[in-house]
Amino acid sequence: MLRATLALATCALAACAVPSGTTARPPNVLIVLADDLGYGDPRCYNDESKIPTPRMDALAAEGLRFTDAHAPASVCSPTRYGILTGRYAWRGRLQRGVLMPLDPPLIEPELETLPELLRQRGYRSACIGKWHLGWDWPLKDGGHVSDVFAGVGMDLDARMALMPRIDFTRRVRGGPLAHGFDEYFGDDVPNHPPYAFIDGDRLVTQPTAMNDAELYGHDGPMSPGWDDSMVLPTLAQRAASWLDEHARQADPRPFFLYFALTSPHTPIAPSTRWRGVSQAGAYGDYVAETDWALGVVLDAVARNGFAEDTLVVFCSDNGSPRFDGEGMQGEPDAVIARYGHDPSRPWRGRKGELYEGGHRVPLLLRWPRVVTGPAVADRLVSLTDLYRTIANLGGAKPAPGSGEDSLDLLPLLRGANDDAHARGSIVHHASNGTFGFRSGTWKLLEERVIEELPDGAGSRETVVQRLFDLAGDPGESIDLAAERPELVARLREEFEIVRLGRGTAGHHVPR
Repeated sequence: MLRATLALATCALAACAVPSGTTARPPNVLIVLADDLGYGDPRCYNDESKIPTPRMDALAAEGLRFTDAHAPASVCSPTRYGILTGRYAWRGRLQRGVLMPLDPPLIEPELETLPELLRQRGYRSACIGKWHLGWDWPLKDGGHVSDVFAGVGMDLDARMALMPRIDFTRRVRGGPLAHGFDEYFGDDVPNHPPYAFIDGDRLVTQPTAMNDAELYGHDGPMSPGWDDSMVLPTLAQRAASWLDEHARQADPRPFFLYFALTSPHTPIAPSTRWRGVSQAGAYGDYVAETDWALGVVLDAVARNGFAEDTLVVFCSDNGSPRFDGEGMQGEPDAVIARYGHDPSRPWRGRKGELYEGGHRVPLLLRWPRVVTGPAVADRLVSLTDLYRTIANLGGAKPAPGSGEDSLDLLPLLRGANDDAHARGSIVHHASNGTFGFRSGTWKLLEERVIEELPDGAGSRETVVQRLFDLAGDPGESIDLAAERPELVARLREEFEIVRLGRGTAGHHVPR
């Protein structure tokens, strides 16, 4: 039942809720964002999972597990944009896909990001891990890449031709430090050059070697000895060290740590310790190592005495492509065929698609001051909702008109159980640029159909509407569009209201 009343969750939450308007010190915030983790990977979501995920399972037992949570897109960059801005990325220049190598910053300078809001309230913030929201690299002959091209749509060969012109010794603009974070450490995108760690806005090691198809990913500059299997452990230890260092401050401020994992995204490269621990091949092993990385930061939270006053959020940026990890990738759906493990279970589809498996994601929330687990919430939620929820929790007020696709979940967490505080609809966005629209249990999606023309005249692409009732057909196998044209028309009208920005935050669309 997709729209039940949250009875279990609200009983657990309301008993410990901080009263509205309290002047107590705002909580620390830790977001751990997995990359390509499927809804059916953690055992707390899938009792048939062939992967050990003890830290995810413990987090679910200690807090709140959402069963109807969705990434704002079924691929990476737009989801990261949505979490940090509370806004769908398709409202800007990214109409399909993700950022490619050398694309300039995606977040518009005028948008107020979540770390910028929290900075106003005294938070210290760090982004550690995968950024994938663009940089503006300096050129050896002066200027920056943004002076050469605007990004999004430029031919990949032309991008690669720019690589020799980049001056990797200089500071790079437009990254996390330019969007409100006090500190950054990461490798941007694990399959994009330069293959090197970035500390703040400078490369840690100069990429004097080249990845000429030696490693998985695009060819390009690489730090000597770069090892994909060491990226995740390095990031996990850096995140834990940041928490340890924060605890040593004389009067530590509340913190916001955005720990964006590179796993289990390709290159699927579990380190030696984790190879063979699952029954789902290299992919399953990498998910198990992802679970370990979560545990590393949770242990740091605990040993530093932060646990009681820290809101922990664990989620994934989109669904799984269901690779098996062969050659650091493999074929889509291969992990099902080879090992009988379905990362999307019980949903249809995979990363990039509009079907549920593309965007319905694990979302776990732990906050001992408020949540007494285990609790389960089946209200409709978008990861864009983290923006307004966390901002309000920290005492920050988003500017009027900002975060237009974000709904404050705090009333739900504090025991509210009515539709006025629930999300009425959500927009889904596929890698190919098509849209889906969910309202209640109804889901309308677009599908591109290629029709071969007669007499060898080529082909024609058309977009058709599909209509599903998730209440009775969670597998999205029965298309009701032809039977319910009036409902299709109504949902199209609701979608247009949201698309044009005439709906209120959270899409409380009039019926």
